[in-house]
Amino acid sequence: MRVLIVEDDRRISSFLRRGLEAEGYHVQLAEDGRDGLERIRHETVDLVILDRMIPYVDGLEVCRIIRQERRSVLVLMLTAKESIRDRVDGLQSGADDYLIKPFAFDELIARIEALRRRRPTLERTDVLQVGSLTLDPATRRVRKSDREIGFTVREFELLRYLMLNVNKVVSRQRLLNNVWNYDFDPGTKIVEVYIRYLRRKLGQDGDPAIRTVRGVGYTLVESTTWISD
Repeated sequence: MRVLIVEDDRRISSFLRRGLEAEGYHVQLAEDGRDGLERIRHETVDLVILDRMIPYVDGLEVCRIIRQERRSVLVLMLTAKESIRDRVDGLQSGADDYLIKPFAFDELIARIEALRRRRPTLERTDVLQVGSLTLDPATRRVRKSDREIGFTVREFELLRYLMLNVNKVVSRQRLLNNVWNYDFDPGTKIVEVYIRYLRRKLGQDGDPAIRTVRGVGYTLVESTTWISD
């Protein structure tokens, strides 16, 4: 997913860039509304993280122009203004979501992922490969080495999300958000149960393997050097 951050505070934009790139996003920066609009018009952008108070062209006007020009881009507006009127103005200008500063980075990621679920065309549809495992989202077929493996719809989506985040530790809550669309913990062992289903179907040869990172989450790894949990 290609993200443009339009923010004149370099400390904030640098922090966001490092965090988002660590999550696998492709990130560009713009320091004012004029530069932001030029990048949106001439480069491929999926999501704009847009500060409301920026030089030359403010965030509200940038958002209005994006919508007037009918550009297919998601807009997440950031602002220190927290009144209901300010939030309404932001949403009425065409923003898809509105986040008040200061905010937790985990909340930003959760909101971005919620926006992605609303706009499924932003999701990758190319064939994924990790080691001997391949997954084709178009045909919904999974192969490991020379054998095809059948998965239920939920198992397929869980495996796909782990493959999209290969070698990264994914928390249980992120899996609940992205695979089950739960914005809360239902208090069940549903993630653990489906992880067991995947492990059973993928086999025990360790190429690739789903590892548990205790107290954090799960990761799909190609290497077999991890200590088994």
